[in-house]
Amino acid sequence: MEIFSFIEEIELTIMGELAIMLVLAAFLGILLRILKQPLLLAYIATGIIIGSFSYLNLGETEAIETFSTLGVMFLLFLVGLEMDYNALKKIGKLSLAIGLGQVIFTSLGGFLIGYYLFGFSLLPAIYVAIALTFSSTVIIIKLLSDKGNLTSLHGRAAIGLLLVQDLVVILILIGLNAIAIEGAIDTWSLVQTALGGIALFILMLFLGRSIFPFLFSRVARSQELLFLVTLAWLLFFSVIVEQFGFSIEIAGFLGGVALANSSEKYHIASKVRPLRDFFVLVFFVFLGSLMAVSDFEGLTIPIILFSLFVLIGNPLIVITIMGIMRYKKRTGFLTGVTVAQISEFSLIFATLGLALGHITDQIFALIAAVGVVTITLSTYLIIYAESIFPYISRLLSIFERKNTHEEEDDFNISKPIILIGAHRTGRGVLNNLNKDDLLVVEFDPIIIDELKRKGVDCLFADIKDPHFSEDSNLKKTKLIISTSPTLEDNLTLVKKIKAINRNIKIISRAENENEALTLYGEGVDYILLPHFLSGKYLGRIIDPELKLDNIADLRKKEIKMLLNNNS
Repeated sequence: MEIFSFIEEIELTIMGELAIMLVLAAFLGILLRILKQPLLLAYIATGIIIGSFSYLNLGETEAIETFSTLGVMFLLFLVGLEMDYNALKKIGKLSLAIGLGQVIFTSLGGFLIGYYLFGFSLLPAIYVAIALTFSSTVIIIKLLSDKGNLTSLHGRAAIGLLLVQDLVVILILIGLNAIAIEGAIDTWSLVQTALGGIALFILMLFLGRSIFPFLFSRVARSQELLFLVTLAWLLFFSVIVEQFGFSIEIAGFLGGVALANSSEKYHIASKVRPLRDFFVLVFFVFLGSLMAVSDFEGLTIPIILFSLFVLIGNPLIVITIMGIMRYKKRTGFLTGVTVAQISEFSLIFATLGLALGHITDQIFALIAAVGVVTITLSTYLIIYAESIFPYISRLLSIFERKNTHEEEDDFNISKPIILIGAHRTGRGVLNNLNKDDLLVVEFDPIIIDELKRKGVDCLFADIKDPHFSEDSNLKKTKLIISTSPTLEDNLTLVKKIKAINRNIKIISRAENENEALTLYGEGVDYILLPHFLSGKYLGRIIDPELKLDNIADLRKKEIKMLLNNNS
């Protein structure tokens, strides 16, 4: 305890506060990474610990509050920047149905629980209901990416759902912006603000299609200048938007939308993301410090019940909607578990409600606590979803209808070669094989549509699906090629195929030498190591006398193949 007394005697500057904040966040971040938890929880825990010491009051530090606001602005900027309207259009019906259905039923359920069961007054019940509705884009995309499921059907459905949620939350934030200006709920003010927001949105789309692509393509020749111009645009636009009564958080989103069609969007995102991560860290530490002084008395039962509603109710809502739309129970379950937590936007929303005086410290504490509980538990749900599914598959059968969309393909097609995965590596293999001898197995619905238009026989399936080997017809199959980069998937495939027919040859991809040796040990006949094969191929095409006459011809062939892949 002497060290705490010593710390309390120190006169801290803003640099001292930041130093303590970052050191503690780094320590907790390492600990939670070992436990496979998102860093967001480390930031909140840092704030709770810091907020417990009254000498370090982050709420009274103007710089910390400014950093927190910038964190939200940069977070929304990247949301706007990564708006993929083409992806939404391709699976628009599914995304809109799940997204809007989940928003409506979750908010309705949350409101009924808060208003009737716990006796919250109208406005706090609405805030709690809305906060429970949104799921964490950052956490879901990170976990789906780590598992290699971003392009699967359930991955695309989850991303489309999140995009719909993002659009809804922006509309709500615009509405709150109008309330903040007027100090009360005024219908005409809300209409004016909504019209102003729509006008700004249309203006950003115009700039993003006509002016910014030209400007940023010139600026992108210097990465340093690209970063500088992006920040200049964002901060300048924020100042302008504030003059029209909008918050800089809304300015961040609209500023990102303006650059969403730029071919440099990925470079911009990579440059801005570290800046966002730092300011977002400060925001959630600040949020945690507010939780430290909140009153949790009498909130144990509401926290448990609302957490269970999000963890169980949200997935059931999604599974039900997808079942009605004739998707398999497995797809519905894998999509549903991704939304079993509340979002960082829910916490931002609660913070704004607290600042406006719409909710009390207790309601804010309730929302924040539900966020911590659901984010923690849902992380494990998403990671182990495939392992959990077989145990509850029979119970979920009530949600699956006959003649699902995922049974439209002909499972009786039998070909000498089965290619699993037709992305970059798979596309290269596909282009060099006779399509009459080939069946492509793919779980990305967009790639399936493209290949079918080119006359390639396809099977819409996921090799992690327990029924994959049962549904596939392997009578004529002599060779299976898996381009999946995931070791677990390939080990599962080898086990299934060898159990059916040990004479089928298997070629599998590996990411490194250790994975290759593991797969060889399990009976794989040949391993694709992309970096090894590319070096081996390059060594062969360079003739010993270094005349390099064949380079020009190879270049033409490669360009033709690249153009064919993009057509």
